[in-house]
Amino acid sequence: MDLKSLIRDIPDFPQPGIMFRDITTLLRDRHGLRHTIDLFSQQFETAELKADYVIGMESRGFIFGTPLAYKLDAGFIPVRKKGKLPAAVHSIEYQLEYGTDCLEIHQDALAPGSRVLIVDDLIATGGTASATAKLVEQIGCELLGFGFIIELRDLQGRKNLPDVPIISLVEY
Repeated sequence: MDLKSLIRDIPDFPQPGIMFRDITTLLRDRHGLRHTIDLFSQQFETAELKADYVIGMESRGFIFGTPLAYKLDAGFIPVRKKGKLPAAVHSIEYQLEYGTDCLEIHQDALAPGSRVLIVDDLIATGGTASATAKLVEQIGCELLGFGFIIELRDLQGRKNLPDVPIISLVEY
């Protein structure tokens, strides 16, 4: 199945000159959605990548991370924007193109030594994924790899990530 054909291009969104890759058209296609989760699970179903947890970043990482965790017989851990989690958190600030942002994870979400995969819909510059990896490292967990539906190769986000397997299903 050609996943790229299920992703809609929207020019000049959210600003002129940007080509937005819209996954809502992939999500609405039941065969495409199933195929996406199946592809991810096939890639991650190896002994080296056997995860205790799948981490998804707010918000589209939740969409793909939860069913992937189910398929891999792992737990799912959400990483959220600042102020969204109700219990004590670990936080990390990271650079955006214009300013900073903050990600948080519950302090009791992961035990040191846990084996984790990080999943999101898209990697562009790698800032959010890199910040999430740093949170995982601070907690003392083992980062096994990353999974992305879309990779924007020209932005070279991979170079900002740790040296672990990186799986992207569609490249632009």
